[in-house]
Amino acid sequence: MRVYLDNNATTIVDPQVKNAMEPFISQYYGNPNSLHAFASDTHIDLNNGLEKIYAGIHAPKQDSVIVTSCATESNNWVLKSIYFEYILSGRKNHIIISEVEHPSIIATARFLESLGAKITYLPINSEGLIETQTLIDNLTDKTALVSIMWANNETGAIFPVEEMATICKEKGVLFHTDAVQAIGKIKIDMKDNDIDYLTFSAHKFHGPKGVGGLFMRKGKELTPLFHGGEQMGGYRSGTLNVPGIVGMGKAMELAVDAIDFDMPDVKELRDHLEDELLKIKDTFVVTPRKKRTDNTMLISFRGVEGESMLWDLNKAGIAASTGSACASVDLESNPVMEAIGAEADLAHTAIRFSLSRFTTKEEIDYTIGVVNEAVTRLREISSSYAYTPKNHNSQL
Repeated sequence: MRVYLDNNATTIVDPQVKNAMEPFISQYYGNPNSLHAFASDTHIDLNNGLEKIYAGIHAPKQDSVIVTSCATESNNWVLKSIYFEYILSGRKNHIIISEVEHPSIIATARFLESLGAKITYLPINSEGLIETQTLIDNLTDKTALVSIMWANNETGAIFPVEEMATICKEKGVLFHTDAVQAIGKIKIDMKDNDIDYLTFSAHKFHGPKGVGGLFMRKGKELTPLFHGGEQMGGYRSGTLNVPGIVGMGKAMELAVDAIDFDMPDVKELRDHLEDELLKIKDTFVVTPRKKRTDNTMLISFRGVEGESMLWDLNKAGIAASTGSACASVDLESNPVMEAIGAEADLAHTAIRFSLSRFTTKEEIDYTIGVVNEAVTRLREISSSYAYTPKNHNSQL
């Protein structure tokens, strides 16, 4: 059996999305900005795709949703534009992010730090959550931007971004959220919050890879990241990815529906997997269930190296991960485990299981059996497990 439980890294393209995209790959292939019939053939479906993206996040029509290649591009755009507009000009000098942001935020912040920006990295607590008071304590009159992800890619922890955005608005500070792990899992209504910028990638909610977006409030426009051949109202250069936009729109529509119709089933499967794995002694899960997305679990088995567990899982046909796919080649200890202050012998043991609406009960039951066998085997050959104090199973 082959089981895919790495949906926070990427998701299968929904067959309905694939069908919607196919005509625009080789049949209706005109550049939508050209002045001939090949171009106009794409217009209706292109506009319908954009409408579905707006509807999926309840974006007001006066605000902008700019299609990009992915959230990594969108995240870079937000931070670097704020640097050019506020910090390089000397108006402000400070950006706040969390210490567990996606690498596209962390690496960009470090780059801006090398150029003279002051960066504050907000810590998370022992449950893997950011406390609002921590943000309040670090805001200054020089803060230009706060960037906090809506849901963490490793733990699924949901951060209070709407409350934080309101606090920032009252202080005259711009607020951005990386909503990559929130679309399709959390209801998002951009008409009813104070978030200035929101970014996302289609491949995280059963859309195609290579297409994403940036929501931008009216009056909070950003300096373009790319120049030359500007499109989408002059905010981004490059020919529009028509198949990607059509696919992302359809995927967004399906993902929003899935919150009410499919996500309860996903949660039930995730909870079943978690309940069974927590029966293994010396096993820990980060972040309480009610405070994370319904599809995600970050679990540690004391005495079991994460990479060793992945080896056994992969041999059995099961895909999982030890953290962000964008940083997986580093094989370093899990940054969330380090951030919550986990003991050294647990920092390398975290495994992330992330489900989707295509996950089945049979796949979960198979995974439970494989993990139990793997933990037994790996602990038997562990050089450290026999010497570590044994603890009862719990939340970290």
